[in-house]
Amino acid sequence: MSIRCTVESAFFIAWSFLERSGELGPPDETANLLLDAIEAQLRRGERRQLMLANKAIDAWRAHAAQGRPSPEARVG
Repeated sequence: MSIRCTVESAFFIAWSFLERSGELGPPDETANLLLDAIEAQLRRGERRQLMLANKAIDAWRAHAAQGRPSPEARVG
């Protein structure tokens, strides 16, 4: 499988999971962070789609936990 297909599959897995779980953030921000996380793992030699997706999800969750304001906090 080509790197392109691996990245696309890992991204789709991570995006779909975050969408179904209700954790998906702003589309541009989420996409950039997921792709950055996948790229970082590829540079370290990881090629397994599920591992790439899981690490990207973990990266998104860590980012979200570091103070991305909730929608409720912005209203008011």
